[in-house]
Amino acid sequence: MNAARHAGERLMTWPGLSGGRAYCGTDPCVRTDTQEIVHFHGENEADVHLTNAMIAKLRPALKRSTALRLRAGCGWVTVRLDTGADIDLLATLVSAALQAVAGLPGDDGTGVVSDPCTRQRAYAHTR
Repeated sequence: MNAARHAGERLMTWPGLSGGRAYCGTDPCVRTDTQEIVHFHGENEADVHLTNAMIAKLRPALKRSTALRLRAGCGWVTVRLDTGADIDLLATLVSAALQAVAGLPGDDGTGVVSDPCTRQRAYAHTR
């Protein structure tokens, strides 16, 4: 089993999270009722919607990890999923992301988040 699938299956057991297709057109995503929280790019990479505010709060710790990639001005963090520890890190970031998006307004039903993924959008999200 690839790391992204393993991570996704683990997250899908969490209360309040469900699966779907990511708005940016990638492989599957994990989401709340109103927000994409994480979506996967291939077998070994995930983007987590931490929000700009949460990234600013956690920046010193995030910058120390070699498994993470931050993009300037973007509320998404990319996690390279090479080891079990990386999947654990992803789970920790998803917990932080859930806290961060709890105060955000709901989307319009299309899966569009206020801070969309910086990767190319292929098609709109459908549940």
